[in-house]
Amino acid sequence: MQLITWNIQWGRGCDGRVDLARIARVLRETGDADVVCLQEVAVNFAELAGSSGEDQVALLSLAFPGYAALFGAGTDLPDAQGERRRFGNLVLSRLPVLQVWRHPLPWPPDPAVPSMQRTCVEAVVMSRGGPLRVMTTHLEYYSALQRAAQVEALRDLHRQACAHARRPRADKSGSASDAPFAVYPRPDSAILCGDFNYPPEAAEHGRLQAPIDDTTPAWRDAWPLAHPGEPHAHTVGLHGADWPDHPYCCDFVCVSADLAPRVRDVRVNRQTDASDHQPVLLELLDA
Repeated sequence: MQLITWNIQWGRGCDGRVDLARIARVLRETGDADVVCLQEVAVNFAELAGSSGEDQVALLSLAFPGYAALFGAGTDLPDAQGERRRFGNLVLSRLPVLQVWRHPLPWPPDPAVPSMQRTCVEAVVMSRGGPLRVMTTHLEYYSALQRAAQVEALRDLHRQACAHARRPRADKSGSASDAPFAVYPRPDSAILCGDFNYPPEAAEHGRLQAPIDDTTPAWRDAWPLAHPGEPHAHTVGLHGADWPDHPYCCDFVCVSADLAPRVRDVRVNRQTDASDHQPVLLELLDA
């Protein structure tokens, strides 16, 4: 199984152009992904630099026929015409999708800095190795207070999901009126990826991977599993974009501890300048 995570900066490359066709081409060049997790996807946001207000979910869906498109907007605002402007995370999956959740993450007040509502999109997909939860997110950049709260929420979401896996609820889906109570798999095994807006040595990254409880498999950063002893490859600051002022890594793929033996490789596409971030590819053995 292959998964790609990428903050696409609403399709805006280091040349300042918004080009969703280029984003789709780079994704295909990076790998033959079964699941694509994208951050900073915009719908009807003409105010963003270089954007014409295009529906980027629709454009990316057209570029990847055969993939289900699962969008979770953290920002949902009106425009002057009474339409909605949305900004968030998108999952594209060619694997069968069983369940989907769109979790708003904590946003405690921190008035000294700019911030926005952040979300985590979670989907259970049926991989060749069995059901698998995929979670993608984009944590707050400006507020350490909010980012820390969001890390705790991601830990708790994983804990709750694993508790559901161990103790599935009663199935009341015997009639049409009870159909929303249908029980589908929600396994322990999971991937968490996205733009975490902190470097590998940050305390938040250590906290994300700390033990949760005796029965929940902890999160493990997949990079050191695939590249023991090697520093994380840089995922920002490589091609002279407006931000940041130095290269470092803030885009991660984590796996639940039970999946650690199945991590075959993690690679960063360092060549592309189609965004201010680099795509990250995870290869996971089926069993």
